Amino acid sequence: MAGFVGRSYSVGLMGIVAPGLAVNGRNNMNSHDLPLTAEDMTGEAVGQYLRAHPEFLESWLMEQVELETLERWMIRRTQRDKQKSLENDTNGKIIRKTSLSRWKFCVHADKRKMLQELTSSLYVRPNKPHVLWELTRCISSAVNADGCNLYLADLDTNTLRRYVESKDGEGDSTGWSCGVMGGEWLCGWVASSRQAVRVTYPITDPRFPKGCPFAEEQDVHHALVMAVMQSDGELAAVLELYRRRGSESFHTEDEEIVNSYLVWGGIALHYAELYHSMVKQRTLNEFILSVVKSIFQDMVSMDTLIMKVMNFAQRLVNADRASLFLVDSKNKQLYARIFDMGSECSEDNPQQSFKEIRFAIGTGIAGIVAQNGEVLNIPDAYADPRFNRTVDQLTGYVTKSILCMPIFIRGNVIGVMQMVNKASGVFNKEDEESFQMFAIYCGLALHHAKLYDKIRRSEQKYKVALEVLSYHNSCSDDELDVLQAENVTKHIPGVDDYYFCAMNLEDMTKVRHAIYMFVDLFGLSRFEKDCLIRFTLTVKKNYRRVPYHNWTHGFSVANAMYAIIKHNPKSFRPLECLALFIGSLCHDLDHRGKNNKFMLETESPLAAIYTTSTLEHHHFNQTVTILQQEGHNIFGKLTSTEYKQVLGNIKHCILATDLALFFPNKEKLSQLVHDGQFDWDNADHRLLIEAIAMTACDLCASAKPWEMQAETVKVIFEEFYEQGDAEKAAGKNPIPMMDRTKVNEQAESQVGFLSGICIPCYELLHKLIPNTKPLLEGCKSNLQTWKKIADEKRKESKNSDGEGEEETDTGIEEVNEEEEEEGVEALQDIKDECVDGKTGT
Repeated sequence: MAGFVGRSYSVGLMGIVAPGLAVNGRNNMNSHDLPLTAEDMTGEAVGQYLRAHPEFLESWLMEQVELETLERWMIRRTQRDKQKSLENDTNGKIIRKTSLSRWKFCVHADKRKMLQELTSSLYVRPNKPHVLWELTRCISSAVNADGCNLYLADLDTNTLRRYVESKDGEGDSTGWSCGVMGGEWLCGWVASSRQAVRVTYPITDPRFPKGCPFAEEQDVHHALVMAVMQSDGELAAVLELYRRRGSESFHTEDEEIVNSYLVWGGIALHYAELYHSMVKQRTLNEFILSVVKSIFQDMVSMDTLIMKVMNFAQRLVNADRASLFLVDSKNKQLYARIFDMGSECSEDNPQQSFKEIRFAIGTGIAGIVAQNGEVLNIPDAYADPRFNRTVDQLTGYVTKSILCMPIFIRGNVIGVMQMVNKASGVFNKEDEESFQMFAIYCGLALHHAKLYDKIRRSEQKYKVALEVLSYHNSCSDDELDVLQAENVTKHIPGVDDYYFCAMNLEDMTKVRHAIYMFVDLFGLSRFEKDCLIRFTLTVKKNYRRVPYHNWTHGFSVANAMYAIIKHNPKSFRPLECLALFIGSLCHDLDHRGKNNKFMLETESPLAAIYTTSTLEHHHFNQTVTILQQEGHNIFGKLTSTEYKQVLGNIKHCILATDLALFFPNKEKLSQLVHDGQFDWDNADHRLLIEAIAMTACDLCASAKPWEMQAETVKVIFEEFYEQGDAEKAAGKNPIPMMDRTKVNEQAESQVGFLSGICIPCYELLHKLIPNTKPLLEGCKSNLQTWKKIADEKRKESKNSDGEGEEETDTGIEEVNEEEEEEGVEALQDIKDECVDGKTGT
């Protein structure tokens, strides 16, 4: 104790009387002795006394010395003993020290080294079994145990499995196992009770009669067994430390050391769990991403998709076989064409048998899942009465475990995925959670595959329908043969007259005239004659037999455009002339005799496709459809650039016939003309004059001689009245011009139409193309006639009501003012109707 007691301790003992302490031959029991001095005491005497009276030393240290001082002394003692141990130990045997001092009072460098080693190992392999293994080894070293065993808890099977890790870092947990709730084994008893056990010769303890699993092999005599808990309170593992015969038993201090390590180990385990979850989620995300890419980028057929889904599902949960059953809601059945697909099957090596199987929902494992919409995880298939063993008996295959999961879309089960025989162990909660996320994407993929399949079938039906329509809507071979034998370039007198009448011509004669006008304008050097004949005949056939918007109207508009181009050859450029003429000829293809407003209000399929200028877009689409038919592309010899330009210009021209667009076009062009800024070299200005020219030709009936104008108005209003009848049948009130009970208002509406739309159109056209004056004059002449008729109708109406008119200047002025007001109202009604849908001549 001389090294233990120094000067400071001598000073600390001054003035203290200890029984039986003799200093320099004197006994301090004599009360009359004076207080002892430092000179009276020697280190040897004090040391001798303290060795003889350890209880006095303990009492004095506990009361007089600070805890920090004690710890500092213990560190110094530990360092000294460690140095001596290294110097004296020639046999390599580590001398055991007190467990508590080894951990609590070892130098900080030693603690840091142990924890650094454990942390480094965790960084290299941050998985739960490895963390527990390294933690077990550290604890075993800290308590100077002769060996250790680690039993991992498998909560899915409620078992403990021994875990051993080799030098190369490979872990094995497929060896010895026992039930968590089994009390016969020491480790099982600790797992179920969650209590630490320190025991000597465990097999003699009645609580666990089997003792330690490897007692004989490892010569286990003393054991310290503790449960390792996760942060969520679940059992992670059981730690078993042992010492052989001849070694000291485990003490409370050893248990304290283990607990101290487990505090840090619990943190390490928690972060290992987080890391594992993060890695698992990242892996799952990457897996799902590859699923989405593979499925949605190459959605060829339902069978291909099903094979991909099953292959991905097998890889996800490491299953041996997979089956995917789809729900037939109508027949209350599950069906599959590709099922029981093994790992040997893939897209490159597909399953050969595609015979469909069906069975009722509620039958078998898959049927029950489809019925209940709940996951079934069966670890032992033969122990489950719902499992049907027939297939195994027929095939020789042995089903061990099953994971069966429903696939939902919009809350309804659309399929069932069944995975069989996990490669290692049984399907666990992680498999269920991963597969639940995977099932969401499966549902989306299957749903979209069904939609794609429907779209594909609809597309094929559309192609078939288009083929049928193309056959029936194309010109006949007999018509083609007739025109091919004729001289279609023969001059036709009067066809270039603005007042040319087509009403009495036969349909085939109109075809001949249309071909002649085309050849006269553009020649045949860049156009095939047979192709032109076939195209024109098919255009004629694709005009419906409605009262007004029929082949006669289409031809008349093309004839009016021909007259404008013929009399003004330098106004438009060649490709513009080509677009204007073909656009005029095709501008009302497949017109149904109803306006755009009617299409929108009746929710026509056309209105769903084209929300603005509904019919005009359809007319252009029909034009393109005809051009795409074999032998009909009259632009086949044009360059790619010319073809695009002409086709784009045709679309512009056909859409311009929507009177809803006439008003903004007229306003823009009128402003340019008024300001003197119109420029023929400006592309946008040329588009405006083309649009006005198309409207002028579309309304050309208003500029024809009166007989033609009157006859045309009859068929126009007959078409209007048919739409009005349809609106009445639908419970709606048609506007007056479409109400056949208001025939007397025809003249008034024509006055408003001609004065509000036709005259302004022709006046604007005349300003830019003066040679179109006959159209303006003809329209003005017809307007005067309509005004006279309107006056007469008005007088007849007043006479029928018994209202006479006073022939005075004042009375005449009043009548003229009334006529003007009614004309303005009629024009406003026409404009409103034109904004909603195309009307007029």
